[in-house]
Amino acid sequence: MRFGSPYFLLLLIPWAVASWFIYRRRVRQALLFAPFHRIPAQRRTWRIFLRPAGPVLFLAGSALLILALARPQTVFSQTLRRSDAIGIQMVVDCSGSMQALDFSTPTSTRTRLDVVKETFAEFVRNRPSDLIGLVTFGGFASSRVPLTLDHTALLHSLKGVETARNVFSPDGRLLNQEEMLTAIGDALATGCARFENNTLKSRILVLLSDGESNTGIIKPEEAAKAAKTLGIKVYTIGVGSNTQAPFSVRDNFGREVIRYGEVRLDEDLLRSIATTTGGQYFNVKDTRGLERVLQTISKLERTTIDIEQYNKYDEHFLRFLLPGLILLLAGAVLNTWLTRNVV
Repeated sequence: MRFGSPYFLLLLIPWAVASWFIYRRRVRQALLFAPFHRIPAQRRTWRIFLRPAGPVLFLAGSALLILALARPQTVFSQTLRRSDAIGIQMVVDCSGSMQALDFSTPTSTRTRLDVVKETFAEFVRNRPSDLIGLVTFGGFASSRVPLTLDHTALLHSLKGVETARNVFSPDGRLLNQEEMLTAIGDALATGCARFENNTLKSRILVLLSDGESNTGIIKPEEAAKAAKTLGIKVYTIGVGSNTQAPFSVRDNFGREVIRYGEVRLDEDLLRSIATTTGGQYFNVKDTRGLERVLQTISKLERTTIDIEQYNKYDEHFLRFLLPGLILLLAGAVLNTWLTRNVV
């Protein structure tokens, strides 16, 4: 939340003075040595009862109008005009094995993908001047967000990334088995393609996977050679290790139970991809691994870029303008028609 015209908030100063003037303690009328016992008792009529509401309505309405003039708004997207930046393409594995719960803590149950999304989101927030894109892959690669400075849109897309769920036919056959596989070669090639026609001197690709390449059209070795030719450094991150990992599944009665499944991580392949392109390989068994990647990327060369600036706002002044006008109108009616009193 921000104000498009914050200088109008200075009007709250005379508004406060007017409030003090209305409610300051003052003697309205007095009688010297009056025999009050001879004055008949005064009955509180409905006009007297409503009289204090007039100033309250006027002050509340005018305060809302001042807030409306200041134009409260929510910024949906914002890009920088000129900055020193590098291009970073995030390539995230969302195959079935990313549902493993071995990154859970005693206080929270989280899948591998949940931890990766949280860590990458923090990474994006700490890189406001960098062009960052997103590619996800399982059995096939999908370009989610091109290289952009609109990190709000990027984080929104990252939040919606999920692992594929098993879909069975009536006879029990798995219909989306391809989505459960891991196409590392296709994902790497797709991430490299997003750098096409890009003039940034520093181009980085962060490939994160917890499995081994077992499908796809392009072999990982060929994609790594293409990345090297394009001058793209690939930093690979292997999640977990070759072990039995816990998964949350439903039994025949529809209950969620924990079962262990074999998870295979091809560290040799990920290390080879990083070595071929001049990058580095990191193994992640917790969130500390990605922090090491961030420290390495921070030392890379930067390039000055010029970007058109586009801002999109959601204006909220009507939420204050309409109630303010209604309160002012109610105060005017109350003072002139009911109590016949001017504030």
